[in-house]
Amino acid sequence: MFFLKRLVSTIPVLWGVVTFVFLIVHLIPGDPVELMLGETAKQTDVETLRTNLGLDKPLFVQYTNFLKNIVTGNLGNSILKLKPVGKLILEHFPPTIALTFASMFFSLIFSFPAGIVSALKKGSVWDSFSLVFTLVGVSMPNFWLGPLLIIFFAVFLKILPVEGYGIDAHLILPALTMGLGMSAIVTRVLRSSMIETLGEDFIRTAKAKGLTQSSVVLKHCLRNAVLPVVTVVGLQFGALLSGTLITEVIFSWPGIGRLLIGAVQNRDYPLIQGCVLAIAISYVFVNLLVDLFYSKIDPRISFD
Repeated sequence: MFFLKRLVSTIPVLWGVVTFVFLIVHLIPGDPVELMLGETAKQTDVETLRTNLGLDKPLFVQYTNFLKNIVTGNLGNSILKLKPVGKLILEHFPPTIALTFASMFFSLIFSFPAGIVSALKKGSVWDSFSLVFTLVGVSMPNFWLGPLLIIFFAVFLKILPVEGYGIDAHLILPALTMGLGMSAIVTRVLRSSMIETLGEDFIRTAKAKGLTQSSVVLKHCLRNAVLPVVTVVGLQFGALLSGTLITEVIFSWPGIGRLLIGAVQNRDYPLIQGCVLAIAISYVFVNLLVDLFYSKIDPRISFD
């Protein structure tokens, strides 16, 4: 029942996203027909192509037709690539998903050890180092970190490729670029939650029973402290999906972010709307899974 209610509640959200994107892309300066045919094209050719693409109709009619097509599963055809938008998204979405999961992996393997040790050694040199790392990680934009990693690992050390797609080595630099920033956020949240949980009565009771430090931390403290971390990870996972745009352009990664950038540059309305809709649906779906995962982590949470 909860799952169905959440699915129904996502409909207004998706409708609002679709409407907002539709209005924004049609307000972007520039005519996609002129971009396709060039400035020297004949006016008759321009008008003919505009009619074939449906861009000669009033904005409200275009919007109504767009909503009808979405309901029927038809996202239209790309103006520039002359292919179905749905097919293009399916072709470019797997690389984005792979990059997102790899970024999440790097983020978690850095943030969990750092957050746990920082909480256990509060006020120590390690804790101070962790605070500096998180501050730098949150403040560092991907468009600066990406080229920096390229210079160090690809140009100076020459151990990783600059760009490409197809082998695991191609995935490391873009995943590190996105994962380091997220790891800083997760580290801070986990540290704060761990410190708060370590002061609870049940932790003192577990220590009084003679349980080992690792048992107290991993079985009792971490399990109760991880709930806010799951929330942040879910939100950041959705943010990673939508935040791959700059990273995919830097590393020539053939994902949906790079596809969206190209669509914006060429005023490809159907492709822009389709890409944003796919990202929005993914974001909503991830948050739904996070809500359902809460009850698995904490049995006290019930959605009945």
